[in-house]
Amino acid sequence: MELTGWVKNYEWGKRGINSAVAQMAMANDPDFILNENETYAEMWMGTHFCGVSIVKETGETLDRVLKKDLPYLFKVLSIKKALSIQVHPNKCEAERLHKERPLIYKDDNHKPELSIALTPFLALVGFQPVEDIIDNIDEFEPLSKLIGKDAVHALHQNRNAEGVKECYEILMKSDETVVANCVKEIAKNYKKELKQDGLLDIFNTVNGDFPGDVGVLSLFFLNLVRLQPGQAIYLGANEIHAYLDGDCVECMACSDNVIRAGLTPKYKDVEQLIASVIFEGKPASCKLFMPYRIDDTVQVFVPPVDDFAVMHVALKHTVDTYKLQIQPYGSILLTLTGVRILRLNTKDGPKEITITRGNIVYIPVEAAPEIEFLHAEDCGDDFTAYIATYNYFRRA
Repeated sequence: MELTGWVKNYEWGKRGINSAVAQMAMANDPDFILNENETYAEMWMGTHFCGVSIVKETGETLDRVLKKDLPYLFKVLSIKKALSIQVHPNKCEAERLHKERPLIYKDDNHKPELSIALTPFLALVGFQPVEDIIDNIDEFEPLSKLIGKDAVHALHQNRNAEGVKECYEILMKSDETVVANCVKEIAKNYKKELKQDGLLDIFNTVNGDFPGDVGVLSLFFLNLVRLQPGQAIYLGANEIHAYLDGDCVECMACSDNVIRAGLTPKYKDVEQLIASVIFEGKPASCKLFMPYRIDDTVQVFVPPVDDFAVMHVALKHTVDTYKLQIQPYGSILLTLTGVRILRLNTKDGPKEITITRGNIVYIPVEAAPEIEFLHAEDCGDDFTAYIATYNYFRRA
């Protein structure tokens, strides 16, 4: 089944044709009308009720056709403006939060997620090592003053996650005016230090988008991670993060649960974020999530959860035919570049579909044990695609 993705126009998205989401939507849907003044932030592929995919041939929603929900949600993201400082709840927290506040936490599932860069990609991921946080607090006196002598002294003495938690909690719960004054003073008087630390441009950009917001000061607590195309990060439950800039494909458990606490006009649940977040710090280099290679054509990102895994198919245009072994679980294929003929088994027998950039295909259970990528006449470029599926690789 060929699918149409569900486009989300959040204000942090890239505008017009500059958005990879818009580019994919134009390639995917002939009825899609581009508005150069509109922001295109996300394209959803899956069965989540907030943005279920449509089957092109019939116009039905994918969940109705399958008569079930997929365990994962597949996306393309295009980010121009920082997303919120956030964590995702674990399964138990998600069930409780959905029961207590269903209008804010809209489902009862956890939301571990994997993001793979399509362009140079910038994100805040996890807390820095405690020594680096101490250095930052000492270097920027307005921040040290805001947190207070007692908490800063305790952090120096203990140098552990509990000390980081105390300092960060004070920061996140501080009066908005006090926070704004701290940001303003650092912006005015600490340009040299920001530049030496490689933070000046990012500080100015984030502060320009969210003037005086407490999330700006999270730059001194969280790791700044830069991804090149093809590199990935995995965000488990309760890992603090914020995407800042770039395009990516993202796969997650089928959920939209987000606990926010900064860089957002949406509801901020600071108490829950502080209660949920993991404060143990690690270097930015530890945040890269590495795939394993099946062969010269396919590599797989295998997170430590059952909900999803992502295969990356990179097929040289000189290769005539490639057979990909799969298990009997429903999968979603997104084509990025090139042209191929996809041959697979369906309940109605073998089927061939020509796929090119922007094509989204649901690969049914009965397609197992293999699908084939055949040579197409106009196959001039190398073919690349991502396939989201249930994480059967953990059981292999």
